[in-house]
Amino acid sequence: MSTREQLMEILEELRPDIDFENEQALIDDHIMESFDVVALVSSLADEFDITVRPKDLLPKNFNNVDAMVELIERLMEE
Repeated sequence: MSTREQLMEILEELRPDIDFENEQALIDDHIMESFDVVALVSSLADEFDITVRPKDLLPKNFNNVDAMVELIERLMEE
């Protein structure tokens, strides 16, 4: 399963009411709330064995699925 597919499963479980494939400003448009991001970061840490540091908690890293995939893949390489 690809990183994107794994991420989509996590996101759909977290917030099934959001169209993650088409949203491009999840944070900027306040579609995802801070609690959602906290839960997402925890799930990402468990699923991908990564550590999302405070410096990574920027809207640009969580505004859309592509940005999240890039973040995950970068952190997996570290």
